Amino acid sequence: MTKDVRVRFAPSPTGPLHIGGVRTALFNYLFAKKHNGTFVLRIEDTDQNRYVEGAEDYIVKSLEWCGIPFDEGVGKHEKFGPYRQSERKHLYKQYADQLIESGHAYYAFDTAETLDFHRKDHEAKGKTFIYNWHNRLKLNNSLSLSKEDVQAKLDAGEDYVIRFKSPQDETLHLKDIIRGDIQIDTNILDDKVLFKSDGMPTYHLANIVDDHLMQITHVIRGEEWLPSLALHYQLYNAFGWDTPQFAHLPLILKPTGKGKLSKRDGDKLGFPVFPLEWNDPKTGDVSMGYKEEGYFPEAVVNFLAFLGWNPGTEQEIFNLNELINAFDLERVNKAGARFDPDKIKWFNHHYMQEQDNADLALKFQSLHSELSEIDIQYIEMVIELVKERANFVSDFWDLSHFFFVAPKTYDEKAFKKAIKEDTTSILNSVKDLILSVEDFTVEQLQTTIKGWITSNDIGFGKVMMPLRLALVGALQGPDVFDIIYMIGKAEASKRIDALVTSV
Repeated sequence: MTKDVRVRFAPSPTGPLHIGGVRTALFNYLFAKKHNGTFVLRIEDTDQNRYVEGAEDYIVKSLEWCGIPFDEGVGKHEKFGPYRQSERKHLYKQYADQLIESGHAYYAFDTAETLDFHRKDHEAKGKTFIYNWHNRLKLNNSLSLSKEDVQAKLDAGEDYVIRFKSPQDETLHLKDIIRGDIQIDTNILDDKVLFKSDGMPTYHLANIVDDHLMQITHVIRGEEWLPSLALHYQLYNAFGWDTPQFAHLPLILKPTGKGKLSKRDGDKLGFPVFPLEWNDPKTGDVSMGYKEEGYFPEAVVNFLAFLGWNPGTEQEIFNLNELINAFDLERVNKAGARFDPDKIKWFNHHYMQEQDNADLALKFQSLHSELSEIDIQYIEMVIELVKERANFVSDFWDLSHFFFVAPKTYDEKAFKKAIKEDTTSILNSVKDLILSVEDFTVEQLQTTIKGWITSNDIGFGKVMMPLRLALVGALQGPDVFDIIYMIGKAEASKRIDALVTSV
C-alpha cells in the first residue's frame, strides 16, 4: 500500500454501542494495526434530535474495555479535528455549493406536503415515487425553474434542500474488497438530499467530506451502507477526489440465523448485545453489558473476530496480536454471521482458565460478603480446584460454597441414593481415619481412606457417596480428598457428625 493506512469508526451517539458496532470497530482496528496505520474515531452527531446524553462517553469506554482504543479522535491526537460532526457543520455548505456550481447538485424547493402527495399518488397507482431524472424537470427545483426564479426564492428565504443530480443511462462500476465488482444502473438511483433545510448536511455529504479531509484510505463499515455506495462513489468523482477502498461487512444475524441481531433477541434469550451495561437516561431502563455479566474482554474480541471472518486454519483462540497478524479483509465472508450465545461462553471459559487465580479470587471475594473475612490465598486455592467447570466468576459460588459454609440441608435425591443401613458406622469409621492422619495431605488422606475401603472389601460408592454428601450437601464438587484437605480435620469431622445425626 502506497498511502499510510487510515481507517475510521464513525458511530452516532444515539444510544449504546451495539455489539455489531463493536465488531465494525474491531475490524477497522485490526486492519489499521496490520498495516501500521491509524484508527480514527469520529462522532457523527448531525442528527441532534436523536442525540442521547452519555452515549459518546459510552462508546469511548466500550472501545477501551475491549482493548481496541482509537489512535485519533476527540481529545486525542487531533490532527484533523474537530472529530464531532456537529462541530464541523460550518464546513459542509461550501462543498454543497461547489456541487451546485459544477452541475452535480441542485436546489429543490418542494414542500413536504407536495412530496407526500406524489408518494401517495404513486402508491394508488401501484408505483413507487422516486425523485430523479424521470420527473425532476416537472418538480419545483433549480433544474426546472429559471435562474431568476431560483434567485428570487433564495432571496425570499424559502426553505430548500440540495439534491445530488444522479446521471441518466449510465452504468457504475464499483469495487468492494469483500464483495468484488458491483455494477449499478444509474436510472434506478434517486436524487438524494445532501443538505437539509435546517442548514445541516445529511449523512451522505458529511461522511464523504469528512473522510476526504481526514485522509481516510479505507472505509470498512456494515452491510447496511452498501445501498449508499453508488452515491458515495459518485460524490467522490463529482469532487474530483481519490476514492477510498470500500469493504462492507456482513450482517450479524439472530441466533436462529434469520434476520439481523437486535436488543430484543438478547432480552428474549438472556444474553447482552452491548459491551457495557447501559442506563437509558430517558426511560431509566438498564440493559445488560458483557463486562457486567462477567465476560472477559479478550473473549468478546476473540468471538467477534469470528463473526464474518475466518483465518483459513483450524485455530480459534487468538490473542489481539495474533488477530492483527492473521487478519485479512479478503477472508471476510459476504454472508451474514450467526450470533451464537453458547460460543461466546465457550470463549469465556477458555479465557477464564488463563486468568491469574489471585485476580479471580479478588473478584470472587468482592461478590460475596461471606468471603470478606476469608484469607485470599485460601480463596485462590479453591478457585484452582473449581475454575475448570466455570464460565464466569459468578459461577464460583455454586461450584465452591461448601469450601466456606457447611451444608445446612442435603439434596433429597442424593440422600436417598447415598444413605444405606450401614452408612452411619461407615462414616464414623471414616471420621476416625481422617482424625488419625498425621501427615495431613491430599495424597495421605487418599491412601489412608482408599486403603481402608479396599482392606474391608467395601464398595467405594457406599463410602464415597455419603462422605461427599456430608461434606457438600449434594453429590457434586471436586475430588473429595481435596475438599477434606481444604476444610481441615475438625470441619470435616463436624460435617460427618451432622449427616450421621440426620440419618
